[in-house]
Amino acid sequence: MKRREFLRSSCVVTGVAGLASLLECSAATPGDKSSREFYELRLYHLRRGSKQKVFDDFYSEAAIPAMNRAGIGPIGVFNVAYGPDSPTMYVLIPHQSIDSFGTALDRVRSDAGYQKAGAEFINAPATDPSYVRVESSLLVAFEGIAKLEAPAAAKERKPRLFELRTYESHSKKANKKKIEMFNNGEIAIFRRTGLQPVFFGETLIGTKMPNLTYMLVFESMAAREKNWGVFASDPEWKKLSGTPGYTDAEIVTNISNIFLRPTAYSQI
Repeated sequence: MKRREFLRSSCVVTGVAGLASLLECSAATPGDKSSREFYELRLYHLRRGSKQKVFDDFYSEAAIPAMNRAGIGPIGVFNVAYGPDSPTMYVLIPHQSIDSFGTALDRVRSDAGYQKAGAEFINAPATDPSYVRVESSLLVAFEGIAKLEAPAAAKERKPRLFELRTYESHSKKANKKKIEMFNNGEIAIFRRTGLQPVFFGETLIGTKMPNLTYMLVFESMAAREKNWGVFASDPEWKKLSGTPGYTDAEIVTNISNIFLRPTAYSQI
């Protein structure tokens, strides 16, 4: 191995190892179902017009195939159905380990098929950029739902609506308490009352910290309203949400949500 290549690979390994230590999370091992995944959530802010198709072509023909070849997936790509900042594309990328996250960009960029199929997007000039800006957050899955759960409707290409919710807290202690609440009962109540999760993640790097983010999937907005109504009236939920230490007033300062529609090529 050449010295330059050795140093570069050593720096990547060292950086990833340091990040894993910093986050105080064990990197997931492929095949170990007890390990928690990591999620990168990207927001591509676009301008209306032809660049929206350029983005779709890039992700459907270049980015997703290259990530899948690198062992990353399933990949979710979503449009804003109801919410601010449209057009903005949301991309959800699951990783089995922090090492996968740390090395993904270089692995995908070294893919010849990616470079060829994505040339228009990748090589856009400064006078005609492919996007306005990209935001990215890193999350680690909850212990109570350690792996992303892609809905069956994704494989069948059936209509589906996603709700992405973010809960902010006034302190990290309060944030951890809300995560504990989800792990110790709330996620189970979600499932029992028809609220189908896709993922739950603690935000490690991102905006509006400290917070947690999760995604639910529904057949329609009508189904969403019905299922949330069942959840809100559930006796077990009422008891849990009224338990000292678990009340919203103690551990949640703000809740925001946005509704997303999957693109035709989304794998989630």
